[in-house]
Amino acid sequence: MSDDTIAIACDHGGLDLKELLKKDLEARGLSVLDLGTNGTESVDYPDFANAMAETVKSGKAARGVLICGTGIGISIAANRHPEIRAALVHDAFTARMSREHNDANVLVLGGRTTGPGVAQDCLATFLDTEFEGGRHARRVEKMSRPV
Repeated sequence: MSDDTIAIACDHGGLDLKELLKKDLEARGLSVLDLGTNGTESVDYPDFANAMAETVKSGKAARGVLICGTGIGISIAANRHPEIRAALVHDAFTARMSREHNDANVLVLGGRTTGPGVAQDCLATFLDTEFEGGRHARRVEKMSRPV
């Protein structure tokens, strides 16, 4: 797995935020794998969630960032994959907890509900926070099994 590669994807509702966060990832010296979308025409968020799941599962990226209008739909679609722990976050605290306690491997944001500064804080926190392990490891393992 490439620890310095982060995949990012969105639907039309997250395009502006995706472009902003790509710059933050690149400024950190990370390789960015842009899975789209790259235009404002209406697209279906499950397609991008599925592409993200395959990218993380295959090891082409260590973690991912998904964005749709609210973050809700794309997080539901991503979490259908047992390998994915996509966390819809709203601030730096929830971003930190998603990593510390849930070992989230995909950060999810709402392009229409999360301001740029808050989104940047969420991304930085998500990238800088390690999984705590311990009692949380047992729970993460249970979430990672197919139902």
